[in-house]
Amino acid sequence: MTVPELQHAAPAAPADGRLPPAIWSRNFRLYFTARSAGLLSDAMLPVAVSVGLLAAGHPLSTVGYAMACVLGPFAGLVLVGGVLADRFTARRLMILADLVNLVTRVLLAVLFFRGVDQLWQLYALLVVAGTAAAMFQPGAASTVPLVARDVQGANGVLRISEAATTLLGPAVAGLLAGAATGWVMVIAAVTYGISALCLFLLRLGPVPAPPAGDSLWRNLVVGWHEFRSRSWMWGVIVIWMFFTVLSWGPLMPLAAGLVVPGHGATAYGLLNCAFGAGTVVGGLIAIRVKPARPLAGGALALLAFPAQQFALALDLPVAALAGAALLSGVGITFWGVMWATSVQTQVPGEVLNRVHAYEVAGSVCMFPLGAALAGPAAEAFSPREVLAGGGAVTLLVAAALLLAAPIRRLRRVPDDAAALSAS
Repeated sequence: MTVPELQHAAPAAPADGRLPPAIWSRNFRLYFTARSAGLLSDAMLPVAVSVGLLAAGHPLSTVGYAMACVLGPFAGLVLVGGVLADRFTARRLMILADLVNLVTRVLLAVLFFRGVDQLWQLYALLVVAGTAAAMFQPGAASTVPLVARDVQGANGVLRISEAATTLLGPAVAGLLAGAATGWVMVIAAVTYGISALCLFLLRLGPVPAPPAGDSLWRNLVVGWHEFRSRSWMWGVIVIWMFFTVLSWGPLMPLAAGLVVPGHGATAYGLLNCAFGAGTVVGGLIAIRVKPARPLAGGALALLAFPAQQFALALDLPVAALAGAALLSGVGITFWGVMWATSVQTQVPGEVLNRVHAYEVAGSVCMFPLGAALAGPAAEAFSPREVLAGGGAVTLLVAAALLLAAPIRRLRRVPDDAAALSAS
């Protein structure tokens, strides 16, 4: 990779020649606030919907279908979101997505306040939420190199923010949803308004765009060629598909189905908080530890993720479940920072939104299937057997990542190369 290809990876220097802060520039502070607000709402949604449906007497399969209604449109439309982000700028598309999410959460609040007696209404609103997420996500990643010089450090900070919202969001959702899920949706609507405002205040320099006159299809084709040309990237995605459908996808509905009836909604929220605490630790480690081969280091950390699955499968006490969830959070977060930083620093800025959209689509396209099959699989076997199988799959996934040479050998782009491109 040459230095010109890295020009998207750092904000431009001021006129006096001084480099902006490596992380905490004005733009990054605004972006951090926007993402934190949006992530808080994102963290509350699955817990609130799961608890609200289970408390109303709906079966576990309904929870799985609800999660699939969010993730299905996201996986199917994120490619379109990547193209639109390149054509109309990511910031504009993210603001629009936030406003759509604001309206959606208000309608979900009304629905839960009056009672979910028509499931199609809930499913329809969750489909809209998933569509808005697909429009937002490509820009969420491609904006990071535009607002921070230390891309890995910025990703670590954002993961800590995600952890904090994972700590707060599920706790709020679990506590309030037991009484009225509608109030969770009201809070979520407010957070999306804050996110939209902060994104509106961002001031970014010129953003690379596709050639004028190119069709939507042509933009998709170019993005596909860029994605396909990187064997380390598509290799990770192929392996990740097995992880999402067989391990991560079934985890949330099965965990809710075991913990809420056995220990209560508050315990379920606290376990999610423990997972969030683990992501804080993982983010802090990722800010400081910068392995020369980031994906190899991330794969090693991923070996910690199945701790939560095995603990649930063994029906351990709540305290042990919390410890396992914390360990899982550390592992998946360190992997996530290594992966996000690799994509953001290895791909040229003019195609980053589209390439990111392809990798996101591949990463999550099997997630809705895994969530939807959680109920039938649990009925065919048992929830604990399915979770134990998912843990074994995760171990095999980490091994596959380490055995694949293009993934294992990918080297980190030095921070000073990004700084040089900004000077």
